[in-house]
Amino acid sequence: MNKKTGRPRSAQTEQAILAASYDLLLENNFAAITVDKIAERAKVSKATIYKWWPNKAAVIMDSFMATASAKLPPPDTGSAIKDITLQATNLANFLNTHEGKILTALIGHGQSDTGLAEAYLQRYFKPRRLDSHHILKRGIASGEFRADIDIELSIDLIYAPIFYRLLITHEPVNDRFVNKVIQTLLLGIQGALQEKEHK
Repeated sequence: MNKKTGRPRSAQTEQAILAASYDLLLENNFAAITVDKIAERAKVSKATIYKWWPNKAAVIMDSFMATASAKLPPPDTGSAIKDITLQATNLANFLNTHEGKILTALIGHGQSDTGLAEAYLQRYFKPRRLDSHHILKRGIASGEFRADIDIELSIDLIYAPIFYRLLITHEPVNDRFVNKVIQTLLLGIQGALQEKEHK
């Protein structure tokens, strides 16, 4: 969240603002929401909102993150392969819900709104990507993945097909599809330990 100097924010007021923003997001599209409407719903002043967030996009993405983070906790099963598969399938299932469709709509709006694009990049995608990075690092340490893999490229290869289907082709994105993507990727990044187990 945006940090500014001055009086500390009230947790109760912050929660009211985030709840109001999220409710408005469920009821309207992004373009229809204004800071005035958020302030009115939360029963606070516009000045309070702008004191804590730089723009409408930031407060809306923070409200979305407060819900999405609870529904998409980073998995830790003890197996990096299981974890990255779970993370990808959980995301795919979430994106197929009403709330997930809101995210894809926000991505669409972000193509013409740089403030929104920056907000969802910093507040949603980078934290999710960091979770993936940690999972792949664990896989390297355990020998499940090769030590020389390109972690950032591997993350792209996992998630790009999901968003390509959701945003471009509108083909189904389900557990079967995600598992096929992961299994195809594993042929290139699995470590010697996994290769022996598959023989």
